[in-house]
Amino acid sequence: MKTFFLSFAFIFLAFTARCQGNTVITDSIAIHVDGTNAYYQKTVKVDTNIMESMIYLRSLEFFAAKNFQQNYGYDQEGKLICTTAQDLNTNKVYIGDESDNVDPYTVQFSITLDMKNRRYRYTISNVVFYMPTETGNRRLGLYDMYEKATNTQSKRVARDAKKVLDSFERYIGSLTSELYQAIEKKGAIDNTKF
Repeated sequence: MKTFFLSFAFIFLAFTARCQGNTVITDSIAIHVDGTNAYYQKTVKVDTNIMESMIYLRSLEFFAAKNFQQNYGYDQEGKLICTTAQDLNTNKVYIGDESDNVDPYTVQFSITLDMKNRRYRYTISNVVFYMPTETGNRRLGLYDMYEKATNTQSKRVARDAKKVLDSFERYIGSLTSELYQAIEKKGAIDNTKF
């Protein structure tokens, strides 16, 4: 019943945002596997006439507000690289009460933005999952987690790995959607109609 109400609330909020003229982006996150290298990548065209220098500045402000560490940034080259470590939970809905099953993990990754021709391409790579165990943390790369999720030998291992990948993809889907809105300045706070 709780899931039904939360699903209904999410649909209502999405419909309300759409009716108000705000852009709701459903960012389809798909993993790319090249040999033993796995990453996420997508090119996004901005709707307005925002120059590359403004894309760079707004994305820099966005990542600073999200406590990402800037590793490289050069405005004239149109490149920005940031890293972060996030504590996430595999539960789709986590309210924080005593009955919720906590299934935490930590993920560390880098995001690279390449900007040109009023477009930006983000690449999420160097993804490392830290899964808690009784003796410490088990470290798995994105390719290793992908291999476990596509494992046909053990359905339990595949299900658990898929649950972690789905959780991470929900997080980066939300992150990249917020990044787009920050670059476009389409947040409610920036609305000129009041």
